[in-house]
Amino acid sequence: MSSSQKSFYLTTPIYYVNDAPHIGHAYTTVAGDVLTRWHRQKGESVWFLTGTDEHGQKVLNTATKNNVSPQDWCDRLVEDAWKPVWKSLNIANDDFIRTTEPRHMERVQRFLSDLKDKGFIYSGKYEGPYCIGCEEFKLPGDLIEGKCPIHSTPVENVSEENWFFKLSHFVPALIEHYKANPDSCQPASARNEVLAFLEGGVQDLSISRSTFDWGIPVPWDTKQVVYVWFDALLNYATAVGVGDDPTSEGGKKFAQTWPCDVHLVGKDILRFHAVIWPAMLMAAGIEVPLKVFAHGWLLVGGEKMSKSKLTGIAPADITDHFGVDAFRYYFLRAIPFGQDGSFSWEDMNARYTSELANDFGNLASRLIAMIEKYCDGAIPAVPATAHDSILESALAETVSKADVAMCALDFQGGINAIMDFCKRVNGYVTEKEPWVVAKDETRKAELDAILYNTAESIRALAVLLHPIMPATTQTLWSSLGIAQAIESQKISDVARWGQLKPGSVVTKGAVLFPRLEEKQ
Repeated sequence: MSSSQKSFYLTTPIYYVNDAPHIGHAYTTVAGDVLTRWHRQKGESVWFLTGTDEHGQKVLNTATKNNVSPQDWCDRLVEDAWKPVWKSLNIANDDFIRTTEPRHMERVQRFLSDLKDKGFIYSGKYEGPYCIGCEEFKLPGDLIEGKCPIHSTPVENVSEENWFFKLSHFVPALIEHYKANPDSCQPASARNEVLAFLEGGVQDLSISRSTFDWGIPVPWDTKQVVYVWFDALLNYATAVGVGDDPTSEGGKKFAQTWPCDVHLVGKDILRFHAVIWPAMLMAAGIEVPLKVFAHGWLLVGGEKMSKSKLTGIAPADITDHFGVDAFRYYFLRAIPFGQDGSFSWEDMNARYTSELANDFGNLASRLIAMIEKYCDGAIPAVPATAHDSILESALAETVSKADVAMCALDFQGGINAIMDFCKRVNGYVTEKEPWVVAKDETRKAELDAILYNTAESIRALAVLLHPIMPATTQTLWSSLGIAQAIESQKISDVARWGQLKPGSVVTKGAVLFPRLEEKQ
């Protein structure tokens, strides 16, 4: 792979460290992990960033309530909660950015100074409502009976001498950008919301605070700190070296990764990412991201997943029962990405049993048991004429359909295409009845062909499902006795029939998806 090849660069939002992660945070991060693993499986260079947003009044208040300094609070939560949860969910991020890191803070100050030098920052007075939960200046029309509609809490009325960013200056360019590049803000409902917001008139943005000091100092006015969102949004660029000398390591990294291919965000932070963030980049003369994708909310009892409303469920509450790979599979399979979706224990239980344990897990264990029983535990040798052309063409169609869907962030569509093929293979086995064929010694070649075609199908399923369920598919891959690493298998090559080497020894591994009562 050429080192000059542009990396596929994906980011999650950076998450507030006022508490431990819940499944809403995990949903976004797993989606990012699955998409970046898919692109790696396509043979692409990939850079996957996640991290934590550690400044601002909300974090300061939470730390104060817990009688620790905000830095200690952040350090403890990042090391004891955030990083361990991502590790437990098998998240393969390439970098983890913390907004309290020197590399971030120095680049933010440099970026801000550059915008001031270019004439896009000026001094002014801010008066109006502010929601600490959102860390957002609100318009009176945003409020419901004086309360934030997201947190259902009263807002504070703020009056401060601040520094302002000329956000309104970039409104025409932003409108033109979204009309010319509809793919750059998705789904369509999100883009329409952004355009309506822009066309409704946008005020300049206060980008500093003077009433507390937990933040990055404004470089030319150290009595003020940078507004937490202006600081946080820059993480996507500071993590890969924005503003560094082009010949330096950071400068080269920026050239290889930027522009960002996909910013994954929850729909409640869409305006920050699709209005403020690209305007900041335009002001700096930097290319805007290729796509901002706003997914829906996970709901519990009709309420958005949130610690403040006691609907926040820890990922371990689910993974301890169903396993990590079932967690990763379920949320992307059950909910169309981009829409709101309700989490239901009963629905997850039903899908685990029917789709994972029965359709996929049982198919794999039956195949390995039959090869052990009828072929002395080795992949049988069959002539090319014995390859099943119907399965072969169905697989080619599956790979094409799944690749288009996954790359378009239609995870449900991609997974459905793969699992439809899985059902097709189950139907093939049921129809061919290898256990009946095995009773007639004169039909040994026919039996070998059935088992080989089934094993080839399962090889392909393992590769296609690997980005979604990496641990389970690795176990299956090992059971099939394939020497090459599963990560080295290219999506573009999956459908080439006849890759399993005759004579490879299969081994019965652990049950891929144990009965749920056994997992308790």
